[in-house]
Amino acid sequence: MSQVTCLTLVNYSGIKSKIWAFGMMQFGHKHLANLDGLEFYKLMGSGKGDGFNPYPDWSTYSLLTVWSSQKQLDQFLDNNSLIDLYQGRGIKLTHYILEPIKSHGMWSGVNPFKVNEDAGMKPEDNICVITRATIKWNLLRRFWKYVPTSKQPLLDNPDLIYTKGIGEVPFLQMATFSVWTNLDALKRFAYQSKEHGTAIKMTRQLNWYKEELFARFKLLETRVYSKS
Repeated sequence: MSQVTCLTLVNYSGIKSKIWAFGMMQFGHKHLANLDGLEFYKLMGSGKGDGFNPYPDWSTYSLLTVWSSQKQLDQFLDNNSLIDLYQGRGIKLTHYILEPIKSHGMWSGVNPFKVNEDAGMKPEDNICVITRATIKWNLLRRFWKYVPTSKQPLLDNPDLIYTKGIGEVPFLQMATFSVWTNLDALKRFAYQSKEHGTAIKMTRQLNWYKEELFARFKLLETRVYSKS
């Protein structure tokens, strides 16, 4: 059975719930210890608005989990105490269930995603992308100064369904998650956006990152739990 990844976004309302959510960045680890089939996970916050943003969004937190099988992920989503707590405190949970189809780079010293080359992609399948980087301290200012320019064509793209900046440490360790209509749309953006091309060129020239990762996924399913 193929490896499966789940990105969970939890939305909160009210100061008490937001304070609780911030605390779970530390206290959530105990709920993820020694789980059968859990190969990798990250508890993360998010940035304001869409795409990369260094300023925290205190109303949205994220959990990335990588599982040996779909069955083990389903057991986690149905029975784990951390998910129960999220559902009790949050106003909305969105689970993006993903199958990795391409991945290169490192995240905390490993590449957590095992690519399934037989994923059976169809032209109409939605594609998700996770990019992640640890930015070098001496290049932080220059990096964030260029971000507004580089991300604008992304936000203006009609084939972009959703995007959110996530990450472990604001300013320093950041990631983006995006959902696209299909693979061709993603490729058009990657190869035709002048700003995106410039960002890649600057990354190579300046060597912005201590560590970086790029991964594509087939979107298998989206599960939404909302109190509204």
